[in-house]
Formats: sequence, structure tokens, C-alpha cells
Amino acid sequence: MPPVTDRLDPRARHLLRSLVQQYIEHGEPVGSRTLARQSGLDVSAATIRNIMADLEELGLVAAPHTSAGRVPTVQGYRVFVDSLIEWPAPDEALLSALGRQLPQGQGTQGLLAGATELLSSMSHSVGVVTVPQRAAFAFRHIEFVSIDAQRVLVVIVFMDHEVQNRIIQTRRPYTPEELEQASNYLNRHYAGRTWPEIRASLLRELKEARSALERTLAAAVDLSEQALPEGSEDVLVSGQTRLMDSPDLADVERLRGLFEAFAQKRELLGLLERCARAQGVRIFIGEETGLAPLGGCTVVTAPYAVNGRVLGVLGVIGPTRMAYEQVIPMVQATAELVGRALKTDTPPP
Repeated sequence: MPPVTDRLDPRARHLLRSLVQQYIEHGEPVGSRTLARQSGLDVSAATIRNIMADLEELGLVAAPHTSAGRVPTVQGYRVFVDSLIEWPAPDEALLSALGRQLPQGQGTQGLLAGATELLSSMSHSVGVVTVPQRAAFAFRHIEFVSIDAQRVLVVIVFMDHEVQNRIIQTRRPYTPEELEQASNYLNRHYAGRTWPEIRASLLRELKEARSALERTLAAAVDLSEQALPEGSEDVLVSGQTRLMDSPDLADVERLRGLFEAFAQKRELLGLLERCARAQGVRIFIGEETGLAPLGGCTVVTAPYAVNGRVLGVLGVIGPTRMAYEQVIPMVQATAELVGRALKTDTPPP
């Protein structure tokens, strides 16, 4: 059987687009008379009713029990997003308008937190962004400071101006001289590079090293492996309470399930990580998310990247009755701006 879109003639496509746009704007089932007035087609109300019946049979619209009008289904929204609307790449005017509202000079964490709040306020929905592992960022400077026999304070200054302090348990005691030699070696040879690159290069050097360097390299490998251990990404969520204003999500149990999903984050992070592995904008409508609490929601995401390397993903979670034509370019633009902001402090990989 051919795809649903191939079974729609131009009039049916036009009416479906008009119906979805009307429903998104007003939130009421759309009747044939309204479509006859708003669609601009020179056809009778009877013809429109027949086309609506065909769209209903295809599963693209549904008629609520209390109304003679129709509303789009999840499949109807999917056809609308995939083939009935177009959104241009973000232009400089949109980028400039959004860029003025992002925080400046507050480091990566502040930038990403500001991006979630911007997305939330602009879309009147929930803004989300994954926070990449620190290992994805290049470091500017590192110091190892002895605390006691086998505990070392590690101070790392990253290229994006974030600073992290960690106390690590070493595999053997290190003298202050050894710690100084290890930090000097890393700062001299590896500043501006990411942790995975540093580890791989150190191990190669250690295999090729002469005895004079071997002890310093071994210490640098040992300390660097523990200084920034691999960990899972986090996700920032902003504007959850804005969903309480949406009549489409007014059910208390549905809201409770949504808030629990935002609080626990694990399943939400899994969904966003799937988006980070894809190119460009991803849109999940209703049950397409695979998460029961998001059954009445749409998720619009875009990855943000530096020098072609994806660091994370950001987006909007809101009701399926969402202004897609405004939200999608806004998410794209915000992802591009975040990438630009991070690029200014992150050297090429």
C-alpha cells in the first residue's frame, strides 16, 4: 500500500494543512464551513465534508464525540510536519534576536541554562538541553596538589572558562615534585585538547618513551585517567509549570506523570541522546517518543555542535497542538547560537 501522503490529492493536502493550522491556532474542532471560508478553495461545503471523511478514513483526522468538527490525529500532525509545511534555515534576524537574550560570559553551564529558559519562554512550553560530559571540552590548565599520601586535589580550568576541583584517590603515593612534573607536562604538551585525545596520546608516548620520561608519563597517565572519569550526561529542564497553562494537558494525572518524567530525567535523557545521534531537527509526536508520560506531547530537538562535533542536544517539549512553524526554526536557531558561543572558546579537535 502506498504511503498516506501519496494517496492525498492537492485539495486534500490543502484542506489538511488548513485544518491543522486552524486547530493549532484556536484549539477547537474545525468544521466544514470554517474550512470552506478559510481554505481559499472554490469548493462546496459538501465536497469538503467528503474530503474530510476520506481524511478520517486514512486516520489523519478524527471527530470528537461532542462536535461535528474534526481535529488532527498524531498521524495527521506527522503528515503536516513532514510534507505540508516548510521552514527555512534560521536567518540572521532570528539569530540576532535570540542571541541578545542568551546569557554572556557565564560559562557553558550558564549558557545552557539560559538556552533552556529562552526556549521555554519563547515556546510557552518546556525547554530541555543535555549537558555534555566535561571530557568533551578541551582544558586550558591543570594542577595536581597533594593532600595526603594517596589523595590529590585536581584543579582543571577548561577552555570554556569552567573550573572543576576534584579529589582523587591515587594508585600509589606521589611526591609534590612528581605532581608538579605531571601537571607541567600536561600543560606544556596537551593544553587545548580534550581528555580522550590526551589519554590516547599519553599511552602512545608511554610505549615509545625512554626511561628518563617514563616515570613522568606514567604519572601523567595515572593522574589524568582519574582526574576526569567518564560519566553520564545530565539534562537541564526549564518551564515545567508552563504546561499547567495548556488546556490540552489539563488532566491532573497526565501532568503528574509528566512532572515525574522531568524529575527522574533518565528516560528523557535516553530520548535526547537518540536525537543527538541524528542529523538536524528531530520531531517526536505523541506516542512516537516511546515514553508513556509524553503521549500527549511533541518533542522538537536539534543538536548543538562545535567544529562539526556534536556536544549535546536541546529542544522543546509541549502539547501536540504546537505552533510547529514557529517552534522548529526557533529550536534550530538556538542550537546554532549555542554552538557558536561554545566555538569561541573551544579549539578545533
